[in-house]
Amino acid sequence: MLPTFHNFHNSFKINGDHFDREGLFDLAYSYIKEGVEFEKEIGIFILDWLDPSETIELSTSGTTGTPKLISISKQAMVESALATANFFNLHPGDKVLLCLPSRYIAGKMMLVRTFIIGLELDIIPSTSTLDHLCPNKLYDFVALVPLQAQQSIEKLSQFKKIIIGGAPVSGLLSKQLQCLPSEIYETYGMTETITHIAAKLVGAVDFNVLPNVTISNDDRNCLVINVPSISVNNIITNDIVEITSPNTFKWKGRYDHVINSGGIKLFPEQIETKLSLYLSQPFFIAGVTDDTLGQKVILVIEGEPVAIKDEIFKDLEKYEQPKAIYFIPKFIRTETDKINIKKTLLLIGL
Repeated sequence: MLPTFHNFHNSFKINGDHFDREGLFDLAYSYIKEGVEFEKEIGIFILDWLDPSETIELSTSGTTGTPKLISISKQAMVESALATANFFNLHPGDKVLLCLPSRYIAGKMMLVRTFIIGLELDIIPSTSTLDHLCPNKLYDFVALVPLQAQQSIEKLSQFKKIIIGGAPVSGLLSKQLQCLPSEIYETYGMTETITHIAAKLVGAVDFNVLPNVTISNDDRNCLVINVPSISVNNIITNDIVEITSPNTFKWKGRYDHVINSGGIKLFPEQIETKLSLYLSQPFFIAGVTDDTLGQKVILVIEGEPVAIKDEIFKDLEKYEQPKAIYFIPKFIRTETDKINIKKTLLLIGL
């Protein structure tokens, strides 16, 4: 019988302790009353989950627009947790780590997986590093963002399986991750899909969709997702993809980021992947208005101005070459630490 959000697996643990429903109430209240910020967020979510309401409100990340609240079925979150368990072969008693903020979907889903699958969850502060990770303790599974993986490479061998989401994995980070013994996946998803609906091994080209997910393209070649357990309606994205089989696709970039330069369509994300092998500081590619080309490619780098060697552009095609390079001391970022490109470009009058 399919578990429901009313049911909790009888073997789940949080920080080494098992809780019944009353114990979870007490834990949530103690986190809210006495905990630090990341614990308060966990406490609030636990109380929301224990509430008899069948839905929960989630905040989108605000990467491409103003963050908004959406209502999601708790039962859909349960079924998402089960799909993850099936895809990544998670079992009751597996040891997992929560190091993402629980005010957003990725952190919430680690708690739901724990409750439903019967995982043993440890919780550490949701910072950009894994400095609070217990040395030498081994885990079966963890979800990270690229920045955490990048800044804690030496600690990642403590995890058997790692999923990385929230932003694309750079070419340089991908090379570093492929040298590790862990099984590491890049995921594709969003708040509206209740975290990831597809994953691929780091270094692979095609994403594989999770169970019971159907994909197609719209007339813009953007990905359309059908997950009956989550929504009766199709979820239409702004991600341009090439569907390579009924269950796989290649991600090319965002429809709203495409640069039309001299009649040639360029994907900033593909240019960034090539440059990320040579640029270690944060940067992004964008298109700005140009009288001759319509739009021209520019490179924006975070930090103080430095000399940029021509060799970093050697992998770029002629039309991908930046026509201008800008330096900005500090990028404007969203609450989930993604670069807000539009607001950052305003800082340089573009």
